[in-house]
Amino acid sequence: MSFGDPNNPYGPPQGQPPGYPPQAPPPQQPGYGYPTAPQGQPGYGYPQAPPVQGYGYGVPQEMPGLVKTARVLLFIIAGLQLLAGVFIGIVGGLMQDASNGFGSGDDTGTATGVLVGVGLLMLALGALSIFLGVKFKTGRGGIRITTMVYSSLMILGSLANIVQGGGGSGTFGGIISLAFGGIILSAMISGGAWFNRPRY
Repeated sequence: MSFGDPNNPYGPPQGQPPGYPPQAPPPQQPGYGYPTAPQGQPGYGYPQAPPVQGYGYGVPQEMPGLVKTARVLLFIIAGLQLLAGVFIGIVGGLMQDASNGFGSGDDTGTATGVLVGVGLLMLALGALSIFLGVKFKTGRGGIRITTMVYSSLMILGSLANIVQGGGGSGTFGGIISLAFGGIILSAMISGGAWFNRPRY
């Protein structure tokens, strides 16, 4: 069969010469009439995509500033709690020694027990503050929720301390504790993306 045969299904349509439709010329290599992309830039015609910060899709790779601040405040609070726990425990021990030397009374024994209990509670809270602060780097939503509950209780205790302080040193300590708790709570509310980020 020839291309001139009207019954040839592979031939060109009737009335058109054999080379129709015209073929597009092959693309030329850079340097033969086409501009080349500058060194270090992507190929011709495609702009460079902006870099994505973080682990992908806008998730922060670095700990946000407010979360870092909350972490530092937790370490400061932990140091104060540990010091207070040790100090209260020493005072309780001295009271116990004094009561043994001068005859033990029910009031002295009760006060000593309360002091020792408060000292142990302060040591436990200090350990919890350190644990939460350390876990900010790798922790997930559970650390965030625990810190939110902890800071909320800190705020409530600070308010009670301010009300009962009557303008003395207890009021000043309550205001400082209230500020710390408020900053930590706001950091946990706004830092959800950090704690829920994907891990690779």
